[in-house]
Amino acid sequence: RLEDIQRREAELERRETELHQKAEHIRKHGRNNWPFFYPLIFHSIQDEIPEPSRFLITRLYHLWLVLLLTLILNFVACLFVFFADNSQGSDLGASIGYVFIISVTSFLLWYRPIYNGYMKSALRFNLFLYTDLYFFFGGFHLLFSAYIPFVYLYLHSSTGSAGLIQTIRQFIDHHWAAAILGLIATVGWIIQGFGNAFYYRQANLLHLLAQQKGSSDTIP
Repeated sequence: RLEDIQRREAELERRETELHQKAEHIRKHGRNNWPFFYPLIFHSIQDEIPEPSRFLITRLYHLWLVLLLTLILNFVACLFVFFADNSQGSDLGASIGYVFIISVTSFLLWYRPIYNGYMKSALRFNLFLYTDLYFFFGGFHLLFSAYIPFVYLYLHSSTGSAGLIQTIRQFIDHHWAAAILGLIATVGWIIQGFGNAFYYRQANLLHLLAQQKGSSDTIP
């Protein structure tokens, strides 16, 4: 029993030290820390997400970063396509819009809701509300991820994407820079698309488990 008391005291001291360090950091630097170049919000999976849910949220954040990188590569690829064939100006314009619009809306509409839902301070009602938002907008994102790389084949119109069909055309025309960048962007679309589809299903299973057990604390 004495060992248990000592262990609890040590744990309390450790937590007190951590809280003091965090308070000191906030006092000096402010609480907001994301994005790093112009902090607007506080984002810390380690501090705000419980251990059982941390892996899921971390993977979704990584997939959002893959999406952001893919959007940038897609824009650069469309830029090279434009130089190779200036008839693709509409693709270039759309790809620029995607970098700013899709990156921001995806963060706010499907990543941040599920992040907020699984926060340590979130109530059960908030968990269900935020995850429902994630499922709604995340579903649209999955459709968009399927649309961008492949739909050019069927619509024969500008999509703002240096996706698979556009990439094949650039290889055929020997526009190597545009083709290679388009190939990388296509791989990025596929990775984040399949990754989001997998974790979308995982999040749905956890959501159903939480509804059955009636407590966010039971979520693995």
